[in-house]
Amino acid sequence: MARQLRLTLKRRVAQRREDYAVGPSNAAAVAALDAWPAWHAGCLALVGPEGVGKSHLAQAWAAKAGAVRLDREDPDVSAAAGRPALVEDVDQGVSEEALFHLINMAGREGGGLLLTARTPPASWPAALPDLRSRLNALPVGLIEEPDDIVLEAVLRRLFAERSIRPSEDIYPYLLRRMPRSAIHAREIVRRLDESADERQRPVSRALAREVLGDGADNLDLFD
Repeated sequence: MARQLRLTLKRRVAQRREDYAVGPSNAAAVAALDAWPAWHAGCLALVGPEGVGKSHLAQAWAAKAGAVRLDREDPDVSAAAGRPALVEDVDQGVSEEALFHLINMAGREGGGLLLTARTPPASWPAALPDLRSRLNALPVGLIEEPDDIVLEAVLRRLFAERSIRPSEDIYPYLLRRMPRSAIHAREIVRRLDESADERQRPVSRALAREVLGDGADNLDLFD
């Protein structure tokens, strides 16, 4: 019953720009994004590991800039004529010819191009020499693994999405022991949520110690 109630009250995942936590690990990337529309040649690559909020920021920027969201597997270059464009996960594969044209169009009046990826543009495959040179010159906003400020905000948001109000002392406890990753934060919250239901106990530091172990060496999250 407790599990059913929690799912019923589950909040929507926060995707507004104001819900994005800023700390030392992402402040430079956020500043680069906010410099729009004064990006060099109208382009910016937002780069960082999985789970650090690239898509969150990109979608918020697209809404603000009135950008067209293009499918990286079949980008409609003509749709980006005279307006900003967003292409996500570019390092997972994209038409080189389409990307070349999008970069060239970005610097024209009304244009712009935001790309997201886990790796920097200089490492993306490019057989076209002209594309290679453009990728090497792309400005990059780098988001690193979350610092304590960001990671605590991520934990709070993940708990809120599950309608959980843990004891406040759980945050410093987890931050001292958990891997610096939003992916691990999500897995930790899931395990605590499920354990709290199974044991009919509140989510607390004591429960975290029982479930996750008292030390990073015992934090084998994916058993």
